[in-house]
Amino acid sequence: MGKTLFDKVWDAHVVSSKEGFPDIIYIDTHFIHEVTSPQAFDGLRKRGIPVFRPQQTVATADHNVPTLNQHLPIKEELSRYQVDTLTRNCKEFGIELYGLGHPYQGIVHVIGPELGITVPGRTYVCGDSHTSTHGAFGSIAFGIGTSQVEQVLATQCLLQSRPKRMKIEVNGTLRKGVTSKDIILYIISKISAAGGTGYFVEYAGDTIRSLSMEGRMTICNMSIEMGARGGLIAPDEITFEYVKGREFAPKGEEWDKSVAYWKTLYSDSDAQFDKEYYFNAEDIEPMITYGTNPGMGIGVTQKVPAVAEIEQSEQPSYVKALNYMGLREDEKLLGKPIDYVFIGSCTNSRIEDLRQVAAFVKGRQKADNVTVWVVPGSKQVQKQAIEEGLDKIFAEAGFGLREPGCSACLGMNEDKIPAGKYCVSTSNRNFEGRQGPNSRTFLASPLTAAVAAVTGKVGDVREFLEEAELA
Repeated sequence: MGKTLFDKVWDAHVVSSKEGFPDIIYIDTHFIHEVTSPQAFDGLRKRGIPVFRPQQTVATADHNVPTLNQHLPIKEELSRYQVDTLTRNCKEFGIELYGLGHPYQGIVHVIGPELGITVPGRTYVCGDSHTSTHGAFGSIAFGIGTSQVEQVLATQCLLQSRPKRMKIEVNGTLRKGVTSKDIILYIISKISAAGGTGYFVEYAGDTIRSLSMEGRMTICNMSIEMGARGGLIAPDEITFEYVKGREFAPKGEEWDKSVAYWKTLYSDSDAQFDKEYYFNAEDIEPMITYGTNPGMGIGVTQKVPAVAEIEQSEQPSYVKALNYMGLREDEKLLGKPIDYVFIGSCTNSRIEDLRQVAAFVKGRQKADNVTVWVVPGSKQVQKQAIEEGLDKIFAEAGFGLREPGCSACLGMNEDKIPAGKYCVSTSNRNFEGRQGPNSRTFLASPLTAAVAAVTGKVGDVREFLEEAELA
């Protein structure tokens, strides 16, 4: 019987396997940041042991950093303490740190791919659930807890039970205005926020193959939002072209050897999956969430489901979610006024996302009732956006381009959405209080967010595309 892509990569990294016990898996690269690493370093310190392979650990500051005036001391005391602690720990244990002011600083799941640290066929972990992003390159990547961060720092290995395998195939041509973010929000709305629990997902089909690497990263990034352990996509020429020439990517003969190996990374035709789903691209329209988990999503023209349509056991939590969001059953979100727009996060803060937004808002102005934050995912993205003049387009539209960081994806830094306010966000989670205490989040694509920014309300980008065609 053939092997799945997941099994090929997993098996190549098994150090030891014994029936009835988790496998010992070798980790190629360990990403760390300021939030989940301090306790792990303290554990090493107490046990008097070093980081086993510091050259395979990559550190950056992202969650707690401000996105304005990064040259100044961080105002929030806890944020400043966590970033300073990361700096001290990296210096003590000999780990390269891309901290504030470094040209490679940025969100951990943005800098790995753009620097060529993330490549096919490897294993990546980080104390952050959205590590699944790196699976877009045909690698196994997943988030770990703080005790596991310590385990990897100490041994470069991890105890892990092999998850079940799921295939999600999407075929067909996407309609205008529909993006990779809409694909993943649609999938999660169909299988639920818990539908992938216990599985590692491989995304396949000609729709997925047609996506750029940045689009694929968006898909894999949100695998965790369906409860999956992670997601991955088989590498191809699009992958190789993206990786080639990047700072830490293989070079010369090593590049040729690597590509030869990467070309073997696909699921065999007779590989068996534990569960499979099939979707048609033509069925997907621009998506938006209405509730308090990413599975509560609808097409932007659809109505919020009636309570009666929800399984009886889930109705109390469903009503609670609607109450929190200030919405009614059978209500349409189209035309609903909003207060904030956040374009950023490890899901949608790459240069393609910013280009897409800039192309839409060029020559337009943001609505008076809306505050817009555009936050690049890294210093490299910020630099490229400025070189391409995107910052000027944003400024003319009344947006402004901030400095890199996780920003308003989570209420852990200075960028918080005020209580009771509605935010159309390109981030990955809409939990209660995720973007600030009692804030209300609608997840959407960068295009849908751009529409909200210029109209001041939830809108359908396809209406604007149709106008452009008629003009």
